[in-house]
Amino acid sequence: MIPSALIWLIFLLPLISFAVISLFLRPLLNHKPKLSGYVTVASLLGSFALSVWVLIAVMAAPGHKLPVPDITWVVIEGGITIQLGLIVDSLTAVMLIIVTLVSLMVQVYSQGYMHGDPGYHRYFAFMSLFTASMLGLVMASNLILLYVFWELVGLCSYLLIGFWFHKPAAADAAKKAFIVTRLGDFGFLIAILLFFFNTGTFDIAELHELALTGVLSGTVLTWGAIGIFSGAVGKSAQFPLHTWLPDAMEGPTPVSALIHAATMVAAGVFLVARMFPLFEHSTQALTTVAVVGGFTAIFAASMGLVMTDIKRVLAYSTISQLGYMMLGLGVGGVAIGIFHLFNHAFFKALLFLGAGSVNHATGTFDMKLMGGLRKVMPWTYATFVIASLSIAGIWPLAGFWSKDEIVLAAFERQPILFYLAIITVFMTAFYMFRAVFLTFGGEYRGGGPEAHGKPHESPLVMLRPMVVLAVLAVVSGFWNVTGHFGQFLGHGETHGFVEGFFGVLTHGMPWLSLILAGLGILLAYAIYGAKWLSAEKIGRLFSPIYTLFYRKYWLDELYEDIFVRKSLVGGFFAGLEYFDSRGVDGAVNGVAEVTIASGRAIRRTQTGQLQLYGLFIIIGVLAIILSLYFFG
Repeated sequence: MIPSALIWLIFLLPLISFAVISLFLRPLLNHKPKLSGYVTVASLLGSFALSVWVLIAVMAAPGHKLPVPDITWVVIEGGITIQLGLIVDSLTAVMLIIVTLVSLMVQVYSQGYMHGDPGYHRYFAFMSLFTASMLGLVMASNLILLYVFWELVGLCSYLLIGFWFHKPAAADAAKKAFIVTRLGDFGFLIAILLFFFNTGTFDIAELHELALTGVLSGTVLTWGAIGIFSGAVGKSAQFPLHTWLPDAMEGPTPVSALIHAATMVAAGVFLVARMFPLFEHSTQALTTVAVVGGFTAIFAASMGLVMTDIKRVLAYSTISQLGYMMLGLGVGGVAIGIFHLFNHAFFKALLFLGAGSVNHATGTFDMKLMGGLRKVMPWTYATFVIASLSIAGIWPLAGFWSKDEIVLAAFERQPILFYLAIITVFMTAFYMFRAVFLTFGGEYRGGGPEAHGKPHESPLVMLRPMVVLAVLAVVSGFWNVTGHFGQFLGHGETHGFVEGFFGVLTHGMPWLSLILAGLGILLAYAIYGAKWLSAEKIGRLFSPIYTLFYRKYWLDELYEDIFVRKSLVGGFFAGLEYFDSRGVDGAVNGVAEVTIASGRAIRRTQTGQLQLYGLFIIIGVLAIILSLYFFG
């Protein structure tokens, strides 16, 4: 049994790291500038070691759950008590491994990528707080504590996306991420209040029990679950609140890796998984999750087909894969959705670190200015290809095992969503290998304005985390070769592929997925590798569709120009401004003018002439006598 104090340390260690870097290390940074990075890495190494210990203990524990005593946080008159408590179950254990391991690799990599940046210590302070917030979120036992960490994750993403705040694009992207995700968070907050006023509790386990026994049901359950999902839609960038994520690429690339793999966007998928018993007992809510996820998967993939910025290709890839996870939750349950989140964390973090590596060598993220890098960056090339094969779902890499689980579950339960998912398989393979051939194939095309000489391989401090993640992108899917992952999570029927490493290939569905992925890779090679087909001619032939995808369906213009500038700023807010200036200010100014006018009138009566004062006294007396005569 693990002492409770050590379990609390899992998220307290990065929090302590944030405090130490922010409060105590500043005087030492001139002499030892790398110290903040060492402190962050050390804290995450400790959290990862404790997370592994927790995973082993949870596997051996009855019911796959460890008891952790609650700490009383707030006592409100009337019998309402809010606890500081932790849930340490199988879902928590898996998420702890994802967050601590990916964050550890990203922070090791960051020591090379952020070397020489004037905000080096500020970067590691924010990254420590970011990781601590996500760890607190996955361990929280009640909705109030979870919501606190949920908002801290949003705050940290704002600080890190806008890390280079002197760049207008970075500042705008940070504000956009913060505002768009607030829309979803508002629905989440309403759901929390709805559940409390109908059940009297914020405790997640109690809400699960009320849903399972039928006490929490009907309209309250459905709307509450949809409110929770709206929070997940914002954080996990699902349609229609997906527009912030591509712009979030303005932050440092390691930040993108952490956001896309293990923290910000993973929070929404985790939230639906944590509250899954509520969704499970509301057909409407669960169907909403599946439909939004399935549509988002193919919708985002379509935009990834045409982007030329490698980080934006990966951003739309993330949105698409998050749609897959939501689809998996909606049609297959917790184990299928979280299994894809688990695998995705490693190959997506690797893809972003690979993008950072090529940027480090070329000074650009524009793939049109790259090319030929496989010759001078063999380690980056090899690891990037492994991650691309994994996300494309090629056997036996990790992505194959989880993506095909989702496809099979959709085929069995929602045939229409199955067609969306299987088309997305082809599109994913195409846009990922389009990026591979444009970046690493052909000849070098000059790089960007920040390139320093010829391209070169990244330093070892950046390559070693990439190699570790490449290994995980191959082997992490083996956890469920015979269904062990699903049994550990313990939710629903889960996995159909339990025939073993080679037995899975006796099914028809994996072969269909593999054939479509292979065709996507072949088409990308034909256009961008061998150049059998002209990309320019294809673009002109399908010009309207290309423009539609490249302009992102004009949703940014719709949101920013129509909804914000014209409807809100030019309409609603302009109306508020008019009411404020003409109504509120007018009323205040009117009262002031009446007061001033009254003062002027009274001043005119104060002449100092006794005969005038006597006249007013006589008029007053006569008025009193007449009043008494007529009304007395």
